[in-house]
Amino acid sequence: MSPLLYALCTRLFPILACVGVGTNLGLYQLFFALLSGRLLASRGALFPALSDCGLSAEAVRRSVAALANGKWDIATLMAAWRKCVQQERHFRRHTYEGYSPVPCDLVGFFRPHLQGPVSKHYTSQAEKALPAMVWGMVADVGSVSKKRLPLLRRLVRRRLGETEAAFQARLLQETARTLQKDELLVTDAGFSLTDCLLCEGAGFVIRLDQNATARRNRLPAYKGHGARPKYGEVVRPLARTYRGKELAATSADATARWKVGEKWARAHLFEDLVLPDQKPGQATFRIVVIFDPRYKKPLVLATNRKLTAYALWCVYADRWPVEQMPLAAKQMLGCERSFVHNDQSRWRLPELAMLSGNLLSYVAACGQPVATGFWDRAAQPTCGRVRRLLARLHFSDLPLLSGQVRKKNSPTAHLPKGVAAHRRKSRYLKADKQGVTA
Repeated sequence: MSPLLYALCTRLFPILACVGVGTNLGLYQLFFALLSGRLLASRGALFPALSDCGLSAEAVRRSVAALANGKWDIATLMAAWRKCVQQERHFRRHTYEGYSPVPCDLVGFFRPHLQGPVSKHYTSQAEKALPAMVWGMVADVGSVSKKRLPLLRRLVRRRLGETEAAFQARLLQETARTLQKDELLVTDAGFSLTDCLLCEGAGFVIRLDQNATARRNRLPAYKGHGARPKYGEVVRPLARTYRGKELAATSADATARWKVGEKWARAHLFEDLVLPDQKPGQATFRIVVIFDPRYKKPLVLATNRKLTAYALWCVYADRWPVEQMPLAAKQMLGCERSFVHNDQSRWRLPELAMLSGNLLSYVAACGQPVATGFWDRAAQPTCGRVRRLLARLHFSDLPLLSGQVRKKNSPTAHLPKGVAAHRRKSRYLKADKQGVTA
């Protein structure tokens, strides 16, 4: 049997050690269904996916019950997972000039037919916001061997009725409290620079729009007539056209350049700035415009840390691995569609899928590449190849430690069975019977 299978199971057992006996077995079976891509074949149906793993009907019901009603939370599982990775020391975290990037982004698992109140998330495929379960995901970025990987750090649920702007602000505030002094919060242009500046003491790197502007943190010289200036000079990092008029770019305070392959990348730096609607004396930041010869449009970044342009370029490049986690959970493991409707299951299943995708990517990077077939002559250590290996197995093929992960032998003879176990009765009918008895 492949060593990757044992490596996967030995990493699953520490994660499930913090879960109660019986529930951990149900989650173990559920993890295997996710990791082997059974949801792809069942198109998101959980019961057929678990049954396809070789589980009995009772085992399938217990696994679904562990998902819906088990006493566990994803934060505890992620903490155990991060501890396991840190103990193995294969994951080397990226650091640039003493700062480590912590990318942050939003992800939505779309549920267009889900009944009841549900949030919405924008998708470019439909060009509009669709009903979805929305999370904020935060990760650390590093390398295992030569492969760059994210390490899942936090998953924050979006509350029902909460606007996207309010959720983004809350996500930044909660994440900023967990950052160390040598960590940088990295976000894309969907987040607000104002919200980043409100995270006092936290370093950040955020991408700005092409037409972004700012003001100097000092007042311009008085011209001798009219009212004295109250705002700093407007800084326009890039030139643009507005109503047929050419608006020139502001001269940079400094420039920098470095080698990218055989070509040179250059950057324009603007120091000591405030927001365009603020007066001098507020929280300041810097704007760095990077002209990469490989791309048509320049990259406009804002930060409140004294980093070189090259370091900022590297830091923002490490924002992209956070996109790999929903990619692995949706496309690789098949959780893009899911047919669970319990109040807890609708949240917990995508969270387990995100953790499973992160686990599968890590195991693939740590082990030897597994060829899909004879045609795969240049196999790479990807999660998709490990998933295809697991898809050939049944649950009975997996190693199972009876002392850690096992069925809980609880007495159930006194409990109702069958239809009587889940029969619902009206509370008004119960009240009438109590009144008659009285």
